[in-house]
Amino acid sequence: MKLTKADIDKVRHIEGFPIAKDEDIIALSRPPYYTACPNPFIEDFIREHGTPYDEATDDYHREPFAADVSEGKNDPIYNAHSYHTKVPYKAIMRYILHYTKPGDIVFDGFCGTGMTGVAAQMCGGPDPAFKAQLEVEMKDSRIQWGERKAILNDLSPAATFIAYNYNTPADEVAFETEAKRILAECEKECGWMYETQHVDEQGKPILGLDGRPITGRINYTIWSDVFVCPSCSDEIVFWNVAVDSCSGEVLEEFSCPHCSSKLKKRECARAQEMQYDDLLNTTITIAKQVPVLINYSSGKRRYNKVPDSIDNNMISRINNKKVIEWVPTDKLPNGSNTEQPKRSHGVERAYQFLYKRALFVFAALKKHTRSSRFYWLITSILEGSSKLNRERPNGLPSKLNGTLYISSMVREINVLDFYGRKIKRYLDANIVTSNSAVSTGSCTDLSIVPGNSIDYVFTDPPFGSNINYSELSFAWEAWLSVKTNNKQEAIINSAQEKQITEYQQLMEKCFEENYRILKPNRWMTVEFHNSQNAVWNSIAEALLRAGFVVADVRTLDKKQGSFKQVTTSTAVKQDLVISAYKPQESFVRQFTERAGSPEMVWEFVRQHLEKVPITADGNKDGVLDVIAERCDYLLFDRMVAYHIMHGISVPIDAHTFYAGLRQRFLERDGMFFLPDQVTAYDEKRLHMKLDTTQSSFVVTDEKNAIQWLNYILRDKPQTYQDIQPQYLQELHQVKREQMPELLEMLKDNFLQDEQGRFYIPDLSKAADLAKLRTKKLLKEFYDSYVPGKGKLKAFRMEAIRAGFDDCWNKRDYKTIINVGERLPENVLQEDPALLMYYDNACVRN
Repeated sequence: MKLTKADIDKVRHIEGFPIAKDEDIIALSRPPYYTACPNPFIEDFIREHGTPYDEATDDYHREPFAADVSEGKNDPIYNAHSYHTKVPYKAIMRYILHYTKPGDIVFDGFCGTGMTGVAAQMCGGPDPAFKAQLEVEMKDSRIQWGERKAILNDLSPAATFIAYNYNTPADEVAFETEAKRILAECEKECGWMYETQHVDEQGKPILGLDGRPITGRINYTIWSDVFVCPSCSDEIVFWNVAVDSCSGEVLEEFSCPHCSSKLKKRECARAQEMQYDDLLNTTITIAKQVPVLINYSSGKRRYNKVPDSIDNNMISRINNKKVIEWVPTDKLPNGSNTEQPKRSHGVERAYQFLYKRALFVFAALKKHTRSSRFYWLITSILEGSSKLNRERPNGLPSKLNGTLYISSMVREINVLDFYGRKIKRYLDANIVTSNSAVSTGSCTDLSIVPGNSIDYVFTDPPFGSNINYSELSFAWEAWLSVKTNNKQEAIINSAQEKQITEYQQLMEKCFEENYRILKPNRWMTVEFHNSQNAVWNSIAEALLRAGFVVADVRTLDKKQGSFKQVTTSTAVKQDLVISAYKPQESFVRQFTERAGSPEMVWEFVRQHLEKVPITADGNKDGVLDVIAERCDYLLFDRMVAYHIMHGISVPIDAHTFYAGLRQRFLERDGMFFLPDQVTAYDEKRLHMKLDTTQSSFVVTDEKNAIQWLNYILRDKPQTYQDIQPQYLQELHQVKREQMPELLEMLKDNFLQDEQGRFYIPDLSKAADLAKLRTKKLLKEFYDSYVPGKGKLKAFRMEAIRAGFDDCWNKRDYKTIINVGERLPENVLQEDPALLMYYDNACVRN
């Protein structure tokens, strides 16, 4: 099958359509399974492999699942091609096995290198040892071995190209033969560039039996920046003065060899040099670098040498040789990652990331490559062959992840040998069957995928400003001649004029599309990698606004090797696993038709409890975790959020909710269960101890403080004198928060016995206390925060939360907006409750 211009015209309007000529898109594509644009054949793929959704006969049920996402990074498949970030496919397999059955269709809208597709396929053919490991590890799960199908999508043409090659089998013999032909042709043209004379310790040539100098094969050349001494203005070769040859340490302070001044690198300017660029037909200015060490092989041994006159003449010869083959001359875009190579080293174009010798090899590789399938080998060696490959004297050379950073010391490797090694890497990673359809476009527009057609979504989307994918993929895509259209790239990037608000809007559109295509009652797993609370809140709100309900958020406890539940936005320092589900269509219809009805509150809770784990092993000792999602306060928060996101007033207050919860559902250990769930919990509870120490409250504001007080008072009453030392130890009050004194919080929320000990009141008395407290909070809100103008410098968050809640139920959206705009932006962004009220008020005002 061939992709035609008529096919492309059908999808040209879709968001994220790449920047490329039609002929380049057609040349790179392999329809129907892969297109370097939105894939017009996706619907055919689903029609062939999918199962239509029918709510009347659907009996699907799964609880959330969390697995160790750190496994599998040394696997040949994982390492065959680098990428800015990826989740090991063996970790993804656990999720797919848990949530799906053989033949189901899995979707990943931010697929990267396509590890979700690899995982879906490997469910049908895992290696025996890993299969046995999973069957023991997932003994309580419904594992059904068998291949799943996958639809993979990414905005980046480089990503989808890599993903296609990872998920499409090759004829190993034919592939190896063709790859070696390409290599042999390039060796004929460029092999001489990696020759050097074999020398002794004094640098004298070593002669062979025929009396001629022995030639060695260069493995790599180390290049060093040259700086200018601020004292004497002479040039300094950084490698010579800053690298301790014995220890391999790079010295922070070094001496100028000319004037003996003590210097630090940041005090010295880089030396510049003018070069004639034959590709641009002009003279350019670049940072001066010189070769300082050559590592080469002669026979079976490796040697080091300082470049001699013959080596320097060779480099001059190469640099003066004109490039006549095609290479990409695209200008680097403006961005946070492209600034350093431009400013520090004068790298303005894609090809300038390569030394001239490497550039000749890549030009030859591209010229002799007849099938775009073999571009995979070119992209797989590009970063490691470039100036991004840092030389680290006391460690292995590597690119600095997530950047385009060019170091002051670079290891230029032998590209021909690297290509040869990658042939084996590719064959080692070659998969058996083709199970995926790959599409290139924005996840904000998945109109090529029908609604209610996907069985499970696993995705690892971009998070804030962590990684600027389009910038980092630029060099790959320049060589592929198809580049990312970053208009819909969901990142925080000042160069693209995208801040957290724009990021959240884009992620919301992405999640809305994921919601639309996912079958009801099914799951989406989101990997989260960001340490900023504001970004976490943006993701959480975007999920809710799209219609998803979050049922479980866990973080890997690296000390225990287990996952712990996360209940607040203060715990985002580690990777999170977010489990969210799409509610049943019948529930959504009822909720909309009976908006604001108290009965729908309990219908929501019933549905939610069906999706929440009944038990979770806390660690290897078999201790049970408390399931935070089953606790009253988090059930209340989920219910409130679902109403707010649908623009509906919350029909009951917290204490009415808590009382109704205890009347309608069964309680165990402070958690609530459906009747058919409690037996399973009771059986486990008989044989396992509950981990009551796992809850870790970070007391940052009044709300956290009250939760913490409830936690420490639940087992026994305590006096103020007992509580205060513990409280001060846990208190990490956030800036600008006006918290009441501990004693005031105790008197407002708890009762005292005859001995002066504070205890948790029963529900009826607690409700009375809550009403009095809410009355005080609302008075403070309307008296202190509603009047006036200008930014608030200090405030009581609980008063503002209570005020926003009151205004929402009165449909007084204007007051919410006015007070919200007086709050510092970071405070609003980092408080999920305030952000939820404010954003939804803005929509409805």
